[in-house]
Amino acid sequence: MKKRIVVTGGSGRFGQCLKNIFTNHTIFFPNKKIFNILNPDGMQRYLKKTRANVVIHLAGLSRPMSIHEKNINKSIELNIIGTANVTKICSELNIKLIYFSTNYVYPGIKGNYSENDNLFPVNNYAWSKLGGECSVQLYKNSLIVRVCMTEKPFLHKEAFVNVKSSFMFHQDVAKILFKLLNKKGIINVGGKSQYIYDFAKKSNREVKKSFLKKNAKIGMPFDSSISTKKLKKIIKIKNLYE
Repeated sequence: MKKRIVVTGGSGRFGQCLKNIFTNHTIFFPNKKIFNILNPDGMQRYLKKTRANVVIHLAGLSRPMSIHEKNINKSIELNIIGTANVTKICSELNIKLIYFSTNYVYPGIKGNYSENDNLFPVNNYAWSKLGGECSVQLYKNSLIVRVCMTEKPFLHKEAFVNVKSSFMFHQDVAKILFKLLNKKGIINVGGKSQYIYDFAKKSNREVKKSFLKKNAKIGMPFDSSISTKKLKKIIKIKNLYE
């Protein structure tokens, strides 16, 4: 069934990838002046005007990670209160909500985390995203996507050789997203478990090796890799990473 979708935070890197994906759905990418997640009345007017029946919520505060340690007010305002506002409006208008969270909500110790594993964020960014999840969980017509994604090619000059994750490129996540529009609950979306350096080297041959010390203060988990068994079953792909 054809959807009318509003994407918050559509001017970001992932939002730009969504714009390049061919789909039969009608998609709106309002800027933050038109769709301000801290202005519930404005959001409600826009959603009624566009007759949206799905909101993909990407807007919020992400990079740099350090900003969440230096200015928690912004993290709370945008990632928690802003998401609560979006959830409330979607609930009032009976609009499906798809919220992009992060794999960093998991403890980042054992890796291969499933959607049912215990949560314990290791940094303020992840805590703020989990705070957003709390409001979304109250609304049953919703999907939480715990995603691990990054740009292609890998942008950073260095990558950890002793830290595992499940990175997937934005373009690949965008293709998967439209297959999840009718799903509810929580779904992990990402690539296979591997050291970040090994992943980065595939798209950026210039990337240098770096090593994360155990006493590092940057709040980086050593293994935040995720299980995508649930995702593979839903989209019926045996090897998600080919």
